[in-house]
Amino acid sequence: MHSGHNQGVLNVGLTGGIGSGKSAVASRLGQLGAVIIDSDVLAREVVAPGTPGLSDIVAEFGAGIVGSDGGLDRPALARRVFNDDAARKSLEGIIHPLVRERSWQLREQAPSDAVVVNDVPLLVEGGMAPSFDLVIVVTAALDLRIDRLKARGLDAQQAQARIAAQATDTQREAAADAVIDNSGTLDALTDVVQRLHSERLIVFERNKRDRVVVCDAPHPVGASPGRLARARARIAHVLGVGTETVSADIVDGGAARVRVPVADHRLDVARDSLERAGFFDSSSRDQRVFCGTDPYNPCQVLLG
Repeated sequence: MHSGHNQGVLNVGLTGGIGSGKSAVASRLGQLGAVIIDSDVLAREVVAPGTPGLSDIVAEFGAGIVGSDGGLDRPALARRVFNDDAARKSLEGIIHPLVRERSWQLREQAPSDAVVVNDVPLLVEGGMAPSFDLVIVVTAALDLRIDRLKARGLDAQQAQARIAAQATDTQREAAADAVIDNSGTLDALTDVVQRLHSERLIVFERNKRDRVVVCDAPHPVGASPGRLARARARIAHVLGVGTETVSADIVDGGAARVRVPVADHRLDVARDSLERAGFFDSSSRDQRVFCGTDPYNPCQVLLG
């Protein structure tokens, strides 16, 4: 796993169920200056003709999945893995590491003050939320999502099956730092995305780059179970420990407080890992405290 050198960027995960309008959010963030890394685009890029990825797929599934143009015959491959979990996992085992590697390369190439938005359809299903500084989930009313999928050529039954095959809204929102409801007009969506970008993403990136810590809630924040679970999972990922060793609660000011037992000889490693993730040393004489830099979601990490 890469630690990366380009630590100044804000690494954002963007996801949402099929038909939620996630792509519209990604497009608007791109217009506002964010660097967009689209996992679906990369999944095609890494298996293009002449790539090692395509060679690996042919070695696994045979020459029958190559079209007359020398490229991947996607319908043939889909038939091969349909209803075959072992085959699907083999395919994912080839493509997913290549997509992760390419995503890492693109993040490294981004400007040091960039907001990098990773558009990942199955971010929650793949358990990837803890690896991002911030996770945005796009939602929309179920009937609206079905209407959008019908406009793409699916019938109602196919649309419902596609939606049912993915994570639920509840599961996604449990992994989210920000939820955008895209059930309204495009103008309403544009306004919400613009405010999220200017009031949170830009400020979060600048705070992280300038090491500006946020320890107290700027306004009352609900102590939802999802918020604490997200904080625990994020810090466990950053420190490379199991979530069962991490506890979290809410302090009087509204900030999340995460406690992690760390042996003295591991403190330097833990400090480096936290600072790369945007949690900076705010220790007092009595406590080893690291504070996060998200302006809307203050978080304290206590080591020891």
